[in-house]
Amino acid sequence: MKALVLEQHEKQTLAAVQEIALPDLAEGEVKVDIDWSCLNYKDALAITGKGKIVRQFPMVPGIDFAGRVSESRDARYTPGQAVILTGWGVGENHWGGLATQACVKGDWLVPLPQSLSARNAMIIGTAGFTAMLCVNALQEAGVKPQDGTVLVTGASGGVGSTAVVLLKTLGYRVAAVTGRESTHAFLRQLGADQILPRSEFDETRPLEKQLWAGAVDTVGSKVLAKVLAQTNYGGCVAACGLAGGFDLPTSVMPFILRNVRLQGVDSVMVPTEKRSAVWEKLASTLPESYYQQAATEIALEQVPATAAEFLNNNIHGRTLVNIHA
Repeated sequence: MKALVLEQHEKQTLAAVQEIALPDLAEGEVKVDIDWSCLNYKDALAITGKGKIVRQFPMVPGIDFAGRVSESRDARYTPGQAVILTGWGVGENHWGGLATQACVKGDWLVPLPQSLSARNAMIIGTAGFTAMLCVNALQEAGVKPQDGTVLVTGASGGVGSTAVVLLKTLGYRVAAVTGRESTHAFLRQLGADQILPRSEFDETRPLEKQLWAGAVDTVGSKVLAKVLAQTNYGGCVAACGLAGGFDLPTSVMPFILRNVRLQGVDSVMVPTEKRSAVWEKLASTLPESYYQQAATEIALEQVPATAAEFLNNNIHGRTLVNIHA
């Protein structure tokens, strides 16, 4: 099979498309012919070697994919069935989706919702799956549209942009934070009611004026600290990212004086039984216009160069990998 393979040479990560062989299927595993994958922030870190994402080499990156079952040793899946995969450490410590085929545990797969095409499923991808988990977390915490504005940080990225669309479709007023003025029109198109420059989130005090009923934070560090300081009494912040750093220079003030909830959101190890419901909700909530958004299509051979652009903050919207291009 053809795959993007990461190898390490003198502590440098090298990425190249190669012909490699998949291992034989074990009991409970499924072989999938991949049609579409996409590029996420975590993929870019892995492919460039900038993040300590991959610890064993050679590795096939790609944390998500959509395709059809070609062979199955799991009774739940039959050849020809359309499936999607996100998470489970695939593309990090198990060969992933930037290849023509993958061999994975049946537990890691989700049947593709009938209303979704494989391409549209990858426009959603891990980023959209994570965004839906964040919005679900806010709803479960009792944040309602009438409570006030919900803030989304890193709003022009994959998770942030999908969170903006989901929140807007569900009736919330949305404020979007971005570091790039060039993305303002894109964010307005997605439904953002208000756009704030990231520079406003560089400095913070333990408590500030209450502005947000809730928030989805994809950035971490100082930005998350500022968001917590500005969250309304009884509000909730769903935190799912660390693009700005994994430190958190905050205090206990928002939590003990304003009853603010900080809800961590992990999309990698979500139990199998919960995943289908999240995908069905994505399929039924996202408007058709979401799939018409800026989605750049690239071939497998273009992935390494695009990954470098990703980390230089030069990509907005989704980057789809057409495996058969």
